[in-house]
Amino acid sequence: MNEIRILLLGKQEQWNNIPLAKNVVLDCLETFTQPPEDVRSYEAVILDRTPTPEECQLLHPLTKAHTLFASNQVDLNRCRYYFACKLGKIWSREQIVRFLKEDALWFFPSPYGEKYQMSQLTVSRNFHGQVSWMGNCALRLEGAFGSQFTQTASWKNNIPLEEGQTIDFWLEYRKSPGVSITLNAVLFVAGSLADVLQTWTFDEESLKEPVQMKARKKGFLFVSIHAKGTGTLEIIALHDRYSRGPYGYFIPGGERYVTSQREEIFCYFDPGDRKPPLNVYFSGYKTREGFEGYYMMRKLGSPFLLIAEARLEGGSFYIGSEEYEKLMVSILEKYRQQLRFSADEVILSGNSMGSTGALYYGCDLQPHAVIVGKPVVNLGTVALNEKRNRPGGFPTSLDLLLLYGGDTTIQAAQNLDQRFWEKFRNADWGKTKLILSYMLEDDYDREAYHEMLAELSMKDANIYGRGLHGRHNDNTYGIVQWFTSQFRKILREDFADSYSQLRQEITK
Repeated sequence: MNEIRILLLGKQEQWNNIPLAKNVVLDCLETFTQPPEDVRSYEAVILDRTPTPEECQLLHPLTKAHTLFASNQVDLNRCRYYFACKLGKIWSREQIVRFLKEDALWFFPSPYGEKYQMSQLTVSRNFHGQVSWMGNCALRLEGAFGSQFTQTASWKNNIPLEEGQTIDFWLEYRKSPGVSITLNAVLFVAGSLADVLQTWTFDEESLKEPVQMKARKKGFLFVSIHAKGTGTLEIIALHDRYSRGPYGYFIPGGERYVTSQREEIFCYFDPGDRKPPLNVYFSGYKTREGFEGYYMMRKLGSPFLLIAEARLEGGSFYIGSEEYEKLMVSILEKYRQQLRFSADEVILSGNSMGSTGALYYGCDLQPHAVIVGKPVVNLGTVALNEKRNRPGGFPTSLDLLLLYGGDTTIQAAQNLDQRFWEKFRNADWGKTKLILSYMLEDDYDREAYHEMLAELSMKDANIYGRGLHGRHNDNTYGIVQWFTSQFRKILREDFADSYSQLRQEITK
């Protein structure tokens, strides 16, 4: 695990003898005059005295939101802006000592999350009911599971755990009332199939929240589901993530929301310079779970909100049930209102899968601008292109069609396409700039840009486009370059009054 670099501003003699958590490197400085060359940002900053205005200016780009802590020796009136921009917390000396000795280990620099592969899920020979595979969406078991808990399904690919490492697990499943389940895990000695180090069993009450497994020694983890009763059980996904303990999800400050159907939405908020606009970025398709675009959005200097999801193999393009979509809108509105910004002070953005979220929820929010690259809006057509244009290139599109279209027919694909267009046509785009870069030979959704242009041609709407030659994934660099340049242009030209000196320095 990489080192956890922490800055403490205060008197060295008061902190030199504090034992540190594993992998923690503490830079204890009495004054801060120059950023270290090898530090892009600190994993946490602790203030044990009031920083000068000059120090605040130097520390601002080195401090991540949600990672600033101050003792009661700090006069917040003299550093209030810096403290507010980083969502700092006041701690007692005892809390700071405990953090350095214990909790700092949750601030490791490299987050990680993944999903157990559905192809590695196997059904126990003890189960004699009906087994149905719904693509990679779910495994459906129906029948009698027995009167006692017995192993029903398990994953063949064990995952490694390091000594002292804690993993968060989240199980997505559905079941009928007559079925009860437990999630069971066994940690084996590395290289052994019989020597057990630890075991865990989690009942349904525990599984209402993510469960944690902490390894006392290094080993490999085998996970299975045990069931009893009679009825149906659908196993949708099992997620494992490096735990942040009580400090968030994926990165410190990351938040998690979940629907009644156990579908998750993750978000991360950074107040930036607390001046308009609020820049929202929807993560693209990625099998490694977590947020995308953190450093890109942070460099803009504005408040930003990252959105991520982890359904299906690498994401479900941010559409879902009515409950799911209302939850998404409420998250976006929560942070807009927290900043006291108007809808015209919000920019939605994303690339590829993220473009779907930005455009889809742009219909609800009527933001100042929607900036997207490689737009994907005809999700049914994307699935049909799996056979026509890119055999085997993106099979998750077929799962998406099955999940939200209810079938894999051409009619189901057309119906899924219309899900976006009905929302798009009924939205008011009169106050929103649509800024899109697209691939001229896109093998996912080639007509997305031209169809949006046609829909808005008779309306009072502003749409800007730039086409690059290539298929969907042929020139991501060029798409991102234009994407970020348009963001900077909007900030300079449309938000000049709030384009602070601090933001100009950050965006250089």
